[in-house]
Amino acid sequence: MNDIETIASEIVAREGGYVDDPDDPGGATNHGVTIGTLRRLGIDLDGDGKITTSDVRQLDRETAVEIFLVPYSRRPRIAELPKELQPGVFDMYVNAGANAVRILQRLLVKMEIPVTVDGLIGPQTIAAARQAGELAPHHLADAYGIERRNYYYALADSRPASRKFARRKDGGKGGWITRAELFISARFRLTEAEHRARVAAWG
Repeated sequence: MNDIETIASEIVAREGGYVDDPDDPGGATNHGVTIGTLRRLGIDLDGDGKITTSDVRQLDRETAVEIFLVPYSRRPRIAELPKELQPGVFDMYVNAGANAVRILQRLLVKMEIPVTVDGLIGPQTIAAARQAGELAPHHLADAYGIERRNYYYALADSRPASRKFARRKDGGKGGWITRAELFISARFRLTEAEHRARVAAWG
């Protein structure tokens, strides 16, 4: 299984360059790093005293990887979760922040392992995740990936502007779904027919 550093590099490579989609709540993004992240971390790349889209444009790959490793992995304590969970939770944390942890915590509650759903990885969540890993050592990562995929579909259900991220123009799986399924075993990935049935109500 890939380590966090490798996953960070893969995310940067997959995300590509500068994008500023008005339908993306994250705003301007480069190498997967949003303008909100730069502002939160106080990273003023052009030194003009303001953090704007200009700073996002100047972000290079190496800096993006370092940004991912500290606020998205080490600080939220993802590296203390069971190894099999780390890649999926880390990738989702980059994409959705604390919602990545809430998805895990809600999964643990479904497994009848008591945990507070607060979006924070503390001793309780770490212990609960380890207990889940012992109960389902070969299925925990898949279960998390499926919950993540369901989260994306539900988000698109409730926010029509986001549907283009879950469904391509030709009706196939959009970027959100294919991204989630990178961390799900092939046997649990939806077929194209299943995907199309899931999004049929969107019109």
